[in-house]
Amino acid sequence: MDTNLVFTLVLKVGWAAALAALLVRFRSFRKLVFTENRDSDQKVMLLLFLVPPLAIGVMLRIFGGYGFFDLTFEGSFLLGLIGGRIVGLLGGSLISLPAFGNHEWLSSPLAALVGLFAGMIRDAMPEKEDVWHFGPFLFLSIPPWLWRLIRYAKGNWAMLPLFACAALEIGVIELAHFIPAHWLFSIRSTNSGYMALVVLSSVMCVAMSIKIWNNTRIEMNLEQNQQYLLKARMDALTSQINPHFLFNTLNTVSSLIRFDPDMARGVVLKLSNILRRLLRQHETFVPLREEIDFIDDYLDIEVIRFGPDKLQIFKEIDGGALDAFIPSMLLQPMIENAIKHGLAPRLEGGQIQLRIHRRDGRLAIAIDDNGMGMSPERLLEVYGGGIGISNVHERLRLLYGDQFEMDIRSQEGEGTQIRIEIPELAAVEPAAR
Repeated sequence: MDTNLVFTLVLKVGWAAALAALLVRFRSFRKLVFTENRDSDQKVMLLLFLVPPLAIGVMLRIFGGYGFFDLTFEGSFLLGLIGGRIVGLLGGSLISLPAFGNHEWLSSPLAALVGLFAGMIRDAMPEKEDVWHFGPFLFLSIPPWLWRLIRYAKGNWAMLPLFACAALEIGVIELAHFIPAHWLFSIRSTNSGYMALVVLSSVMCVAMSIKIWNNTRIEMNLEQNQQYLLKARMDALTSQINPHFLFNTLNTVSSLIRFDPDMARGVVLKLSNILRRLLRQHETFVPLREEIDFIDDYLDIEVIRFGPDKLQIFKEIDGGALDAFIPSMLLQPMIENAIKHGLAPRLEGGQIQLRIHRRDGRLAIAIDDNGMGMSPERLLEVYGGGIGISNVHERLRLLYGDQFEMDIRSQEGEGTQIRIEIPELAAVEPAAR
């Protein structure tokens, strides 16, 4: 009989672990365990996920004789520990309804009390995150915990659910000795060692479930942190307007006010358009048409600064590509580098050519200048820094993975050529915003 008892306990722990692993395959359930403060709807969803399979386990024990399927005590305690007092109370009552219908009169009130008590334990814990530290091997930490408690008076709240679960199971076992056998289902043995295994199995069922769900929570937390990090990196990479451009533009306005107020007013309007665009950094993708308008304002200011003889702009853009979406602030840093490092040192005749065409579902972007050009060493120095082409390449890598191409070539005295190919996006995808 005791050998069968051990086999039943092993199957019981295995069933609890299998059920916990099955539930985390559902996205809705993963969101429930990831959320610490749940509203009423989420608490109802938690009950809907856990109560039916646990109630079915009770029926399999009643009608099939498979005692290891009955996780009434463990399920009630788990619901209270995860969902709180109300969830534990309702969950325990609902799980034990088949047993109550089988004339096991103490099953429902006892399961409800277990769930309520577990919920009270959750409420008593200052940090709800400590609930998730309840693992299958937490008992190994009891000796060092006792040492810290005695020497430093420093406790560990994760021990509270462990001791509470064991104490409640012992109470249920002892209660079963003083009532008629059919009033309450309980795994019984006259051997104290085997009864210790019964208590341990109940603790392990709860701890294994929490451990499995906590692993999922950790994975979701890492994924969320990666998304936050990606957003922060994208925001940082998007903020690429050189402060010197703003200072130079304001100096240009100051000079124009004296002899050409209308042109000064035009420069201020274009600068306001640029700054207004910079306030929209939450937009990862924008229509090419908007990006071109932004570049036009930027280049108009630069032409006024340098003069039409020193800076000329030539554009060749496929009209059918204007509604395609491209990464925000994709063109500006490349054109800024072309002006700053290529054309600014020239005395006159500086030119920038911008060509954008559609090709087999992709956008081909070419930016050429006839500036001073750079040696390979200088190219690495200029485009490998924190602002400029290196940022463009990093943003494209984050957004497109290996679905983009970028090539930069430069020769001293002849100029620089930049070639980019990216997938053509017909609309903004919600996940990309």
